[in-house]
Amino acid sequence: MAGESAHFALRQRPPTPAIRPFDLPPRMQPMLDRARAGLAEPFQGVGTGPGGAIAPGLFATGKTGVSLAPLIAAARAFLAGLSAPQREAAAGFAVGDDAWRQWCNIHPWLMRHGICLADLGHDQREAALGLFRESLSAAGYQLARDIMRLNEHALEISGKPEEYSEWFYWLSIFGTPSADEPWGFQIDGHHLNLNAFVLGDQLVMTPSFMGSEPVLARFGRYKGTRVFAAEEEAGHALMVALSNGERQQATIGHELPGELLTAAFQDNRRIEPVGIRYPDLPSDGRERLEALLGVYTGRIRPGHAELRWTEVKRHLDASHFAWIGPVDDHSPFYYRILSPVILVEFDHQSGIVYDNDKPSRDHIHTVVRTPNGNDYGRDLLRQHYAQHDHAAAAHAHAHATGTPHHHHHDS
Repeated sequence: MAGESAHFALRQRPPTPAIRPFDLPPRMQPMLDRARAGLAEPFQGVGTGPGGAIAPGLFATGKTGVSLAPLIAAARAFLAGLSAPQREAAAGFAVGDDAWRQWCNIHPWLMRHGICLADLGHDQREAALGLFRESLSAAGYQLARDIMRLNEHALEISGKPEEYSEWFYWLSIFGTPSADEPWGFQIDGHHLNLNAFVLGDQLVMTPSFMGSEPVLARFGRYKGTRVFAAEEEAGHALMVALSNGERQQATIGHELPGELLTAAFQDNRRIEPVGIRYPDLPSDGRERLEALLGVYTGRIRPGHAELRWTEVKRHLDASHFAWIGPVDDHSPFYYRILSPVILVEFDHQSGIVYDNDKPSRDHIHTVVRTPNGNDYGRDLLRQHYAQHDHAAAAHAHAHATGTPHHHHHDS
């Protein structure tokens, strides 16, 4: 067992972006520098107001009437199945801890924290997957697992077992799973980064980053596994359905961004509302935009997906659809939907697993955010503390403003 625990200790990553220089390929250093700069800023959220200002008063604490008891039970069952050192690694995070913001969608491990699923026994891993099952819809769970399977396929393509695996995903529990106190969890790894914040029966599932390269396994253990068909096809179909004039309004550029605007370490990104407004779409276009949004909100567990959709629907008239790239049957493209309460981005990327330096439809990144301060449920957490406990509020404020937090892993 000694070897096993050494192996376990080896893959723990401290919650601060501390890295030995020899771990870091030279091309990663600028990325780590940008990460540190992004994390050094106090959290504000993605701004969508005039000049990128944060629009206040969009979110409210309250009862939803949709029970989260199954998710709480899954989290407790997972923790109960861990040894004491494993539990220390997985659950040593305060609910306001800045480790929330230290997720990263690329495969080199810049700053992983929590417990790695590769280091768990079969039953422990199944219990960990219970958190995925209870927070996601059947389709969302299938997508998350297929992303993990395609990460195994990336290993088959690349032959790099130290970089790619179905189980190189880190799970962290923030706070204590509870029916009335705030808590949450994070899944962090290559192309799969899910943040779930829970307050009573309210659930916030952003930031949520999901991607894959390739998006289809053409051979190997998971041959035939395909992801993001709906996201790609529904986005493309919306653009195709528009008139030339409407397409011109929607198109904001021709060169695809190298990365999503709100990928890792972009929690405070300012985004101008550009593109075509929902009210300016033809009725068929409005239906298609709603259906496209539904693909993303539909990743969330039943009940809460409908609540999220209701929230999004209230702000449809203030929503913009933007497109970058050509509109044809083979070219890569980028699109985003921006509203005061949801941001969706979709992008075709150039190759990492495959060695193509131009974007292709075989590498896709998607992200869903809650702009204006409620990513990680931060706005709900702030309100909760303001309503309940001023001592806790000061504590939460210290976390929220990035005051150093001494974590057990720092030693």
